[in-house]
Amino acid sequence: MKTKNLVSIIMSAVALFFFSVPVHATTNMDNRIESSARQSYVFKTYLQADDIKIQSKGGAVTLTGIVNENFHKSLAQETVAGLPGVKSVDNRLEVKGAPPTANSDAWLRDKVKVALLFHRSVSAVTTEVDVKDGIATLRGEAASLAQTELTTEFAKDVEGVKNVVNEMTVSKTPGKARRTIGEKIDDASITAQVNMTLLNHRSTSVINTKVKTKRGVVTVGGKARNSAEMDLVTKLVNDINGVKGVKNRMTIE
Repeated sequence: MKTKNLVSIIMSAVALFFFSVPVHATTNMDNRIESSARQSYVFKTYLQADDIKIQSKGGAVTLTGIVNENFHKSLAQETVAGLPGVKSVDNRLEVKGAPPTANSDAWLRDKVKVALLFHRSVSAVTTEVDVKDGIATLRGEAASLAQTELTTEFAKDVEGVKNVVNEMTVSKTPGKARRTIGEKIDDASITAQVNMTLLNHRSTSVINTKVKTKRGVVTVGGKARNSAEMDLVTKLVNDINGVKGVKNRMTIE
């Protein structure tokens, strides 16, 4: 009788061990996902003023709270979706205030701002954007004439923008180094920035790209209509904050 009781206790302990390990492993993974999201470059740089709550259960992440900008909702989802262990993202974030009407001047202004935001060769912080009747006017200071011209190029490539008037001036004194230079940016944040950038450029918004980032090196897959389109994707991705290199493995249709 004692032997049976002992065997029963041992079997119960073994069963408890094997059933409890996955639970602990899942809990640790969920905690890691939530922590990684909060510590990501995107959340600490662009979403720090937003009220975003992150809850992961078995890799299924739910985002709740309020964001200050319309594009912050998509940016948060893109970043979390790229984290290791994430299986799905339920985005329940709400935008503070009424979002701009699609295709309105305010909507275009936001799209231009986003198109400039993640590029390291232009300065979205020092560039003022105003849109009236589809015409974007750019003001502020640029570090060089080349930066001014590139800002115009990027703004023109936003879907819906009819023309760009660039009234930016070139700074006479060298500005401080961009904070992203030499700064470690996590892969999930890089992937999110790349996806958002390609989506906001007219020439690449319709391309069904597949983006993966490993140690700062971005691999782009998918299909392009021609070699010029492939080259443009490489150019745009190379200029994203944190990107160390680009492997363009797109195929031409």
